[in-house]
Amino acid sequence: MHRRIRLALLAVTASSAIVVPAAPAAAAPPPGVPEPRPRVNAAPPGEITNVAHRGASAYAPENTLAAVRLAGAQRADMFEIDVQQTKDNKLVLMHDTTLARTTNVEEVYPNRAPWRVSDFTLAEIKRLDAGSWFGTRYRDERVPTLDEVLKAMDGQGLGMLLEVKSPSLYPGIEKRIAAALKRAPSWLRPDPKKRRLVVQSFDWDSVRRFHQEMPQVPVGLIGKAKARDLPGLGAWADQLNPTFSDLTASYVNRVHAARMEVLTWTLDDAGDMRKAVQLGVDGIITNRPDVLRGVLQTTGARSAA
Repeated sequence: MHRRIRLALLAVTASSAIVVPAAPAAAAPPPGVPEPRPRVNAAPPGEITNVAHRGASAYAPENTLAAVRLAGAQRADMFEIDVQQTKDNKLVLMHDTTLARTTNVEEVYPNRAPWRVSDFTLAEIKRLDAGSWFGTRYRDERVPTLDEVLKAMDGQGLGMLLEVKSPSLYPGIEKRIAAALKRAPSWLRPDPKKRRLVVQSFDWDSVRRFHQEMPQVPVGLIGKAKARDLPGLGAWADQLNPTFSDLTASYVNRVHAARMEVLTWTLDDAGDMRKAVQLGVDGIITNRPDVLRGVLQTTGARSAA
C-alpha cells in the first residue's frame, strides 16, 4: 500500500474529521483477460435461490407443465428445464436424448428404436403420454414445447433456468432458443430483485454461442473450472454451476471473486442443503423445493423469493 494512504488510514482512526484520500483505481486485468463486467440479474447478498430441478420432479413427472406448476405451488424461486430439438426443429422439454424413459414411446411407436428425440416430429411426440410412468394421476400429461412453458409460466413469479441439452446433436439450437425467447419478451425484462432467466449447459461452447446471440441474458456454465481459468470465464459468464461434491468454501470464494454466482446440484437431503448454505453458494438445485424452503427458513438464510 502507498505510504501516504497508510498514514491517512491511521489518521482516520485518531480523528473522524480527517478525510482519507481516494484509493487508486483497480489494476487492469492481466493481458488477454477482458475487463470484468457487472454481474447480471444477481440476487442480493445473503439470499439463496431455490431452483426446482426439472420442476418439482420428486412429486410430478419431470420436465412437464405439471412439475413446473408444482414448483410454483411449493414456492420455489426458479424452475429448471432441459431443452432438446425434434426432427422438425421444434424445441421440447426432455432430459434424455431418447423418449423411452419418460414416455410411452415404445408402446406407441414399437418399431422405431432407439426412440431418439431427434427422430420424431413434434406432432408425433405430442401423441405420447409423458406422465403415466410417474403415476396414474398424471396420465396423458404431454411433452411440452418451450413456447408452451414460456406462455404458461409467464407472470407466475418464478424464474427459469434453461439447460441446453446435448447441443452438439442439434446444430443451431442456440439460435432457435434465442428466437423463442424473443417471441416471449417479458422473460427478457430484468428483475432487480430476483433472477428472471438464465441459460446454461454442460457444453460451454454452446453457452458462448448463445451468449453471442443474446448477450443480455445471463448464462451459466455447468461443471467445475480450474482456478486459473475463472477470471476469463467471469468476463462473460454469470454463473459457474458445479456438482455439490466438487464444492469447497475456498472454491466458492474464488468463483465469487471472478464475479460469477454458484448454483450447485442436485441436493434433496436436508443435511446436504445446510452444508451447501454454509459453503456460501448462491443457489441450490433440488427435486424437492419444499424441503429446501424449510431448510432455508431454519438456517436463517433468505430465499430469493
